[in-house]
Amino acid sequence: VSREEWLVARRALLAEEKAFTRAHDELNRKRLALPWVKLDKTYSFDTPQGRKTLAELFDGRSQLIVYHFMLGPDWKEGCPGCSFLSDSVDGVLPHLEHHDVSYMAVSRAPLEKIEAFKKRMGWRFRWVSSQGSDFNFDYHVSFTPEEIAKGRGFYNFEEQDISGDEAPGHSVFYKDEAGDIFHTYSSYARGGEPFIGTYTHLDIAPKGRNEAKNLGDWVKHHDRYEDAPGGCPACGS
Repeated sequence: VSREEWLVARRALLAEEKAFTRAHDELNRKRLALPWVKLDKTYSFDTPQGRKTLAELFDGRSQLIVYHFMLGPDWKEGCPGCSFLSDSVDGVLPHLEHHDVSYMAVSRAPLEKIEAFKKRMGWRFRWVSSQGSDFNFDYHVSFTPEEIAKGRGFYNFEEQDISGDEAPGHSVFYKDEAGDIFHTYSSYARGGEPFIGTYTHLDIAPKGRNEAKNLGDWVKHHDRYEDAPGGCPACGS
């Protein structure tokens, strides 16, 4: 088409983009208006600095974002999809931390397995183990043997079919000056997509996401792509 025709089409799309932005602003307002639930249980986690409570992991800040990273006790490596999302995290950490927000990932795998995979991926964000805690089960990202046997579990705020022992999500917490902790928000399933920087870029590329079904069509751990520098000594690729 001509540049003039393109401009007409682009302006029409811009009007829709602006409407989407305004709708997103309103959605954010409603998210902030959600009621909070005071925690009545003390959770503790294995960290490189020893066993720590959830309260201690706020690290002096009032807000904490937790990413429920899929890495079960018997898994050999982290979920490729969770890794895809986590590749976008390190760059935002200084900005979050200087705006009263702490961030960490949590998995049920033992800490030594978490630390080994984190080193392999070259990540800097905090990642702790909830092994021996009810945390993953209470926030519905890990499933009991009974749920796994039935193939049904509570996920994304409803009973549904499940296909494994772990699922992804985010949970967010606030700690007040008295030390009380409140659960303010959780999201699951495709609720994690806004945190994937690669998708944000692909969405404006000519071919878009270019996947038949989902990220499983093409995403790999970043050290498993054929031209990854040095390949992956840990996995033999």
